[in-house]
Amino acid sequence: MSNTSNNVAGVDNTFRRKFDREEYLERARERERQEEEGRAKPKGKGPPVQRKPLKHRDFEVNLESRLGKTQVVTPVAPLSQQAGYFCSVCECVVKDSANYLDHINGKKHQRALGMSMRAERSSLKQVQERFESLKKRKDIGSFTEQDFDERILKQQQEEEERKRLRREKKKEKKMEAIEEPEIDPDVAALMGFGGFRSSNKK
Repeated sequence: MSNTSNNVAGVDNTFRRKFDREEYLERARERERQEEEGRAKPKGKGPPVQRKPLKHRDFEVNLESRLGKTQVVTPVAPLSQQAGYFCSVCECVVKDSANYLDHINGKKHQRALGMSMRAERSSLKQVQERFESLKKRKDIGSFTEQDFDERILKQQQEEEERKRLRREKKKEKKMEAIEEPEIDPDVAALMGFGGFRSSNKK
C-alpha cells in the first residue's frame, strides 16, 4: 500500500488558477489604447444650448383662485383637474401653494420655458437709466407737510361722517322699536288687551 502512494507524484491537486502573464499584459495595453482614443474624441453631445437669462414674470400668480372651494377628486381625472396646482408647462401637479411657487421659480420649470438660472448682467448705462427713472418717480410723488396736513384733515372728516351715519342708524333702530306695531282690533279684543303699551304713560 505504501508503494502505490509513491507512484502518484505527477498529479496537480493544488486547485490554484494559473495566469498567463503575456495574455493579460496584452489586454491591459489594448484597454489603455481604447481609453486614449476615447479622450481624444470629443463627446457626441453637440454644442451647449444657449438659454435666455432670467426675466421678470409678466403675469401675476393667482394662488387664491380656488381658495375655499370644494372639488371632487377622482383618480381617473386628467392632471389639470386633479387636486392641487397644475403646471401646464411641465405638465405636473403640485399639492400646495408653497411648493407650487418653489416649482415655478425652480430650475426645471425655467429650463422648460427656455431660460437659464442666470440673471442678465446689467450694463452701466442700464443702471444709470434705472436710477434716473426712480428719481423722476420720487420727484413726482414728493411729499410735503401741507399734503400731510390735508390728508389728516380728510381722514378726520371721513371719520366724523362715519360716526354721524352710525348715530343716525341707532336713532332709526330706536324709533322702529318704539313704534307700536299694527294690531288688528278684533285679535286684540279676542286676546283680552288693547295693545302692548304700558298702562302708565307720562
